[in-house]
Amino acid sequence: MIASPQQNYLTPEEYLQIEEQNPVKHEYIDGYIYAMAGALDAHVTIAGNLFTLLRNHVRGSGCRVYIADMKARIESLNRFYYPDIMVTCDQRDQETPAYKRFPRLIVEVLSNSTEAFDRGDKFVDYQVLESLQEYVLINTKRQRVECFRRNDQKLWVLQSYTSEHKAFRLSSVDFEETMAALYEDVVFE
Repeated sequence: MIASPQQNYLTPEEYLQIEEQNPVKHEYIDGYIYAMAGALDAHVTIAGNLFTLLRNHVRGSGCRVYIADMKARIESLNRFYYPDIMVTCDQRDQETPAYKRFPRLIVEVLSNSTEAFDRGDKFVDYQVLESLQEYVLINTKRQRVECFRRNDQKLWVLQSYTSEHKAFRLSSVDFEETMAALYEDVVFE
């Protein structure tokens, strides 16, 4: 996300209308929009690999996987974000074609310009979503997947996977895959 907002305050409805007609994506925070930066090859390749693997995994389950262009809405905080990958299994999300409010899994592929925000304020914002069971950060500089899972006490517990692990697990959607499949065709920065 680019740090400086465009100046005029917008209602959520005005934001959604602008996003529908604008070729540049913006995230929305408290009435202000922030232009999204483009992604590098490793970022796009990792997101594409995971989307494909997850799509095949959830097929026929009632869950839906979204990549990059679908917004996650955090209504109580007046926010809209574009996660790299999002999985929702809640039928209420079929009522809103422009955004989803009940994700079970959110994945962000890290980049130099977004890593601090993805690890910090954005993760804090996502924690407000009661449906969210797992938040995943994927590194583009080396094989590393960080899975933050909400436990029974509503605490977020971290499990990391690195190149030393052959596989990684996304518990929220009962999914396991190899690190090699996730990082297939990735040239590290």
